[in-house]
Amino acid sequence: MPVIDVGGVRLHYEDRGSGPGVLLLAGTGARGRTWHLYQVPALVAAGFRVVTFDTRGIAPSDTPPVVTMSDLIADAAGLIEQLGLGPCRIAGSSMGARVAAELCLRRPDLVDRAVLMATFGRPSAFLDAMSRAERALEEAGTKLPEEYRAAVRAALNLSPRTLSDDRKAQDWLDIFQIPLPGEVDGASSRLEADAGVNRFPAYTEIALPCFVVGFADDLIASARGGREVAAAIPGARYTEIPDAGHYGYLEQPELVNAALIEFLTEEKS
Repeated sequence: MPVIDVGGVRLHYEDRGSGPGVLLLAGTGARGRTWHLYQVPALVAAGFRVVTFDTRGIAPSDTPPVVTMSDLIADAAGLIEQLGLGPCRIAGSSMGARVAAELCLRRPDLVDRAVLMATFGRPSAFLDAMSRAERALEEAGTKLPEEYRAAVRAALNLSPRTLSDDRKAQDWLDIFQIPLPGEVDGASSRLEADAGVNRFPAYTEIALPCFVVGFADDLIASARGGREVAAAIPGARYTEIPDAGHYGYLEQPELVNAALIEFLTEEKS
């Protein structure tokens, strides 16, 4: 994976295909390669040039002590500029979707259109409680057994349909026991990404085409929250993927890819 310097921060990225550019933005703690199992092959086959990357805070990209939302936005913008992608299509999930929305506001010159998956304009009471709980664990220096963490991650991020299938559930549990980025080398970053800020007033100022994708069984970023984001952004469209949790783009890739490619390929009105 090549490395690019963006404002003094080294980011590891991958650049595949040719055609109109698409930048994919992963969620909190996820590597760029999370898109490579399903979305990248489909987008490349559809005639797009697709760029993925590990955000700052996710090794092997640089891992400063603290990462802010402004950092994430600046890194994405710098990557678009240095790779000559802009104005490009962008798509993000979870925190990546929030970065995509902020790019629409702060650097509309770099964005052609945006897909926002598993997103929200302000955190729910449950998400706020989860964030506080995770911070409390971190500050206490508590390390939970990998088996327990895997079970919790599965319950929070997957749909009941996936969990009811023993084979699929076990596959996911095995994956979730793999250490998270930064845990092996101890170089993890603390994310201060303004997740608690209400961005609905700002979203009314987005003037670019946006497509919001909600996942029906998402506990982290509820489908209702996605509908609220779509209602706040002028002209935004919304679709909801059934039998999908927070990782819906991995649980229901065919439905997600079909909706994604349709929006990214259609002519602007």
